[in-house]
Amino acid sequence: MRNQEQRGAVLEAEKAKLKPPPLYKVMLLNDDYTPMDFVVVVLQTVFAMSREKATQVMLQVHREGMGVCGTYTREVASTKVEQVVAIARKHQHPLQCTMEET
Repeated sequence: MRNQEQRGAVLEAEKAKLKPPPLYKVMLLNDDYTPMDFVVVVLQTVFAMSREKATQVMLQVHREGMGVCGTYTREVASTKVEQVVAIARKHQHPLQCTMEET
């Protein structure tokens, strides 16, 4: 260190710039068989939505063919997709849930 000081060199700690993790949208897809009430319950259970918000998202899925349930990190989004699919299969509904990077 003393040699570096004698030569006039100054070492500075480099600050690491961390990027925030990429986010993923979790989306429900419309089908002709899953009851609307069941979709609302899934949204309330898995995504902790109020009944009103869950109904709005369910209607978006019904009218537009797809609805965004939330935006999460990859691990959380993947877990939410798995939870939705597991609940749907348990109740014998073909409800599909996907995720895509925002």
